[in-house]
Amino acid sequence: MSVLMRDEAQTRAQLIDVHRYTVALDLTTGDETFESRAAIHFTARAAGDTFIELKPALLRSVTLDGQPLDPAGLNENRLALPGLTAGEHELLVDATMRYSRTGEGMHRFTDPTDGETYLYTQLFLQDAQRVFAVFDQPDLKAVFELNLTAPEGWTVLGNSVATDHGGGHWSLAPTPPISTYLVAVAAGPWHSVRTEHAGLPFGIHCRRSLAPHLDIDADEIFAITRACYDRYHEKFEEPYPFDSYDQAFVPEFNAGAMENPGLVTFRDEFVYRSAVTDTERQTRAMVIAHEMAHMWFGDLVTLTWWDDIWLNESFAEYMGYQTLTEATRYTDTWVAFGIDRKSWGYDADQRPSTHPVAPDPASVPDTAAAMLNFDGISYAKGASALRQLVAWLGEKDFLAGINTHFARHKFGNATLADFIDSLAASTDRDVHRWAEQWLRTSGVDTLTPTIGNANEGGTGTGGNGTDTGWTLHVTRRGDRPHRIAVGAYDRDLVDPGRLAPRDRFEIDIPGQDGPTVRPGRRPDLVVLNDGDLGYAKVRLDDSSWATALDCLSGIPDPLTRAVVWNAARDMVRDGELAPTAYLEAARTHLPHESDLAVVQGVLGFAATQIADRYLTPDDRPAALATLTAICRALIRRTEDGNAPGLRLTAVRHFISAATQPDGIQDWLGSDSVPGGPELDPELRWRILYRLAVLGAVDDSAITDELTRDPSATGQEGAARCRAALPDGDAKAAAWERLFLTDDLSNHLFTATAQGFWQPEQTDLVRKYVPRFYTDAVELAERRGPAIAESAGRHAFPVHAVDPESLRLGEEYLSAPGILPALRRKLTDQLDDLRRALRVREG
Repeated sequence: MSVLMRDEAQTRAQLIDVHRYTVALDLTTGDETFESRAAIHFTARAAGDTFIELKPALLRSVTLDGQPLDPAGLNENRLALPGLTAGEHELLVDATMRYSRTGEGMHRFTDPTDGETYLYTQLFLQDAQRVFAVFDQPDLKAVFELNLTAPEGWTVLGNSVATDHGGGHWSLAPTPPISTYLVAVAAGPWHSVRTEHAGLPFGIHCRRSLAPHLDIDADEIFAITRACYDRYHEKFEEPYPFDSYDQAFVPEFNAGAMENPGLVTFRDEFVYRSAVTDTERQTRAMVIAHEMAHMWFGDLVTLTWWDDIWLNESFAEYMGYQTLTEATRYTDTWVAFGIDRKSWGYDADQRPSTHPVAPDPASVPDTAAAMLNFDGISYAKGASALRQLVAWLGEKDFLAGINTHFARHKFGNATLADFIDSLAASTDRDVHRWAEQWLRTSGVDTLTPTIGNANEGGTGTGGNGTDTGWTLHVTRRGDRPHRIAVGAYDRDLVDPGRLAPRDRFEIDIPGQDGPTVRPGRRPDLVVLNDGDLGYAKVRLDDSSWATALDCLSGIPDPLTRAVVWNAARDMVRDGELAPTAYLEAARTHLPHESDLAVVQGVLGFAATQIADRYLTPDDRPAALATLTAICRALIRRTEDGNAPGLRLTAVRHFISAATQPDGIQDWLGSDSVPGGPELDPELRWRILYRLAVLGAVDDSAITDELTRDPSATGQEGAARCRAALPDGDAKAAAWERLFLTDDLSNHLFTATAQGFWQPEQTDLVRKYVPRFYTDAVELAERRGPAIAESAGRHAFPVHAVDPESLRLGEEYLSAPGILPALRRKLTDQLDDLRRALRVREG
């Protein structure tokens, strides 16, 4: 399929203005294809040539202004429209389209629990053409009116209010002008819960087999939705711009959610079948808030071209966390952002593939390049930059600029320059300079403190300070300006394991000549970027790190603890702190940690990076023993039942770190962890997966569990377990399913890939390392970007941490013809492999 070039999009937008699409979809014609008829009304501003996109199974007919065009003129996904005259035109296109199993276009899913079938669209970034003929670019907004024929008994959902005319015939009310990638349809025998708020119909929807689980959480989901809706109406002067608000939890969704106006689609893992922690509920709430923010920033005002995707995602990311903090019970969301999302941004910003938050338009020349920028930079770094901006401007001026932006560009398109101009109209601050420094540059700065005595001229590193004070000098590696808070802490006089805040002050970097001087003796702990408003890696001086090793869990603010843990994480990744030292800090402090997001973040890094990659195979058993010891301590601490989320987290990580099968096998047999919790499907599959890795179960046990839980999640669990079995035949069968056949759906592909590579099975799978590169390249070419991205993320041999694996990967990466989505993932994976090798060598 040809990608759309930015220059082509600009030329087309200059030539035509699209007014209206009337689309008829017939979803009753079989399991493989559906019928699509589109009538497109547009105006040519001058005489000229252009094209329309379409990716059909069969192009039946095309008529332009009553004159037939030859369907054979379709070249890949483009149909030329030559010789347009100035004025209005009508294009009619009749085609047969294919259903998808990769989460792109019109995805079709049959629920293994009850045999019911569900369809939904995912048209971002250039997949509207998989559903109907379209001028597929974001700045050719139009009104969309859809009519659908669906099997009787189904419900049809869309961007606007749906009307059931009987006999399976449905119509969707005309939308306001929206971009093509935002058109949405979901059809099937949905279970729906409906209400009204502020005079608007609200609905939540899921598969029938998930109905009991959605019903349990419906009040919570609606409460979050209403709270965010009301808070956004307090912030934004433009009212919600669409006629309804539906949220559909759909199967095999590739992303977390998609901001289709009036019909937000979520991955249906957010309908919880098993016990979850409060942090996971907070994540779902944040996604709800994030997607609703898009109704204004992304849907009402949309980017002109994909170089400004950060305008959508950074804004929604910031608003999601901030609004959740302000309007719901989740008041510590920035802790989760700091320990989880922000580290995603830091990691992405240190790879060769890094890019500015707002890249130069020339670096996003086509839609394939645009797809590569949906990463930790466009989301987490951009949100961090906006959080800084709000603190600098003040929320009042920031919101005034945002509201100016909405008023100027509603139902239209805008660029970075438009956004900055809107902000500049509401403040005296130099936001253009801020944008150049923070949005147009890449990379992350590192800030390192030097603590001294005031009477030593401010540069000494010894002593505890004097009556004349202590000094702080910050060395910056990088070139951005920073204004950060610095926290000073002393050991508690009563409980030396706890720290008491003494002082908090702000400094500018670079600042005045000479160090910052503060009164009193040198604090026991000095934390740069306390409060986490800045975007920079920070270091601890030696004395502060020694204090942190003793007292980290005794720091009173969880956000400060997150900053210190992130500093330790970065020091490990940069080879400045031994991985075993991080594990020892975790062993000391996690049993006393009260913030669930911090526990999850630290255990996650310790398990997936330190134990699985940064330590050698000889050192891994000791690391796993440390992790299980931490988990045992947390399990003992939570025996009173007062911290179920903490206990569940500890149980999950204990299972994943088990090196012997006996204990967790007993849990599986008794269907319970001693003292709780009872095993739900998620925990049963987690235990079975670990037992499969350890070779303690065979395929018959997996089959038995699948009989017990035949759901879609059960199918994925079984695929993961089978791929994890330490058996040559099992590995060969999994490899064939992944790379040599194309019948796995996107989620079953991911599950199989997740199970294949295991640190315990390095010798068994060694021969597949070179095969990965040849087979992945061919797979990506056959199955497209979504599967290519999944292959690069989940099927990459991450545990093959050796120079030969790196050499082999670099050799293949230098070859031409690799699909951009796969090339980007390989670039990132190989950089992470280089880092793992450096950490091991250090």
